[in-house]
Amino acid sequence: MEAISRETMPWQLRTRTLELGRRTLVMGIVNITPDSFSDGGAFLDPEAAVAHALQLLDEGADLLDLGAESTRPGSRAGSPGGPAGSAWAPAVSADEEQGRVLPVLEGILKARPNTLVSVDTYKAATARAALKAGVEIINDVSGFAWDAEMASVCAEFKAGVILMHTRGRPEMWRAQPQLAPDELLATVRAGLAASLAAAAAAGIPPHAVVLDPGYGFGKRFEENYVLLARQRELLSMGRPLLAGVSRKSFLGRTLAPLHDGDDAPIEARETASVAALVAAILHGASIVRVHAVRPAVEAARIADAVLAGGREL
Repeated sequence: MEAISRETMPWQLRTRTLELGRRTLVMGIVNITPDSFSDGGAFLDPEAAVAHALQLLDEGADLLDLGAESTRPGSRAGSPGGPAGSAWAPAVSADEEQGRVLPVLEGILKARPNTLVSVDTYKAATARAALKAGVEIINDVSGFAWDAEMASVCAEFKAGVILMHTRGRPEMWRAQPQLAPDELLATVRAGLAASLAAAAAAGIPPHAVVLDPGYGFGKRFEENYVLLARQRELLSMGRPLLAGVSRKSFLGRTLAPLHDGDDAPIEARETASVAALVAAILHGASIVRVHAVRPAVEAARIADAVLAGGREL
């Protein structure tokens, strides 16, 4: 029987290097938005967002991911630039995004100066402002595809980067055609390879990059399970993996028979989120991005123990 295992690899950030793979790192989500699918509006106030971030750290989060624009299905995230208010403008401008993120970032780093903070943005201007303010990581859901300046900004600051595979823009996701399993994996692999090539062309070294398969980002409901079951195949690309499955719609759809045929609401997806998280770890994820930190920390310890047992076989 083949033992399950996870290779250790360095992740070079701006001021420090993390060894990924020895244990799973838990990334706590702080949504500074009025409309995120999970907790939109709850932490739009900077003081509330900082308090929530500190609570996530107290619950065991290894790092935090701050996001100020929703990328839920159907949103205008990633739309090409255009006049404010036009159909071609992103829903949240770079200035508005920075106005939400920077006060929260400042509050977190003032209270906990050594906190590892990532900013979830696809806009180079926001990335630059956040990096100047002290973030270590830029988490680009477009994998450097939506802003031509993003890769060079990350290279300039020697930032750690998370590059996600996204199939089209959020407004297109509901109309994506179904892919066969091999075609799905090939599509994700090709997209991530293109992101790695863009990083290399900008001068970002491979050891600064973590890859994210992009669960829910342009994948039809059942395709997410195919991707989760075969996630380990992406490790052949040579970089650690981050998995973000927390509270995603595909989990709610699977639970529908337990909710009178309707997709399980957000608040009823936590157990399913933990189950998917454990599957992601056992299939090679080194980082998990979550809304509820304490259950994730506990689940990750068990999954890591299983991986450790596998190494003993």
